Amino acid sequence: MTWFHPKSLLDKSYEIGLLLKGIDGTIELIGALLLIFVPPHFFESMAHWLTRAELASDPDSFVATHIVHTAHILAQGHNLFATLFLLTHGAVKVVLVVCLLRNKLWAYPYALIALSLFLVYQLYAMVVKPTLGMSFLTVLDAVIIWLVWREWQKVRAGHANASARTDN
Repeated sequence: MTWFHPKSLLDKSYEIGLLLKGIDGTIELIGALLLIFVPPHFFESMAHWLTRAELASDPDSFVATHIVHTAHILAQGHNLFATLFLLTHGAVKVVLVVCLLRNKLWAYPYALIALSLFLVYQLYAMVVKPTLGMSFLTVLDAVIIWLVWREWQKVRAGHANASARTDN
């Protein structure tokens, strides 16, 4: 099977979007593995070590206080949902990205379904607690869904034309 080769600017956008999704999925898998194999108290110790200088000079530092807060939550050790979410979310993304880049026809509808479900969750999250970052990701994911759908139409048409040529 051949790998995807971009021919136009939209093709390059599709490829970049998929690569970003693949990187995101890989980071999620690494995060899940960290939650599985790293002792919970390590996160809090590391956060305090990383932020101590910043908090000493600015005790209200937005980034530093959020890092410490998140590490405190992780240190409590109740991370089963986060671990399962990161594992499944990351694995689905990585597998689908690889299959889409290899032009596997069966992967397109699954990718559209998975990405649409992720988009629905993001829309829910935006309603519950809107953030600029989630808004950006939601718009980006909507564009990626459209690019996947567009590529699927091209690949299906190519397969149909190839089948018609072999039938003749």
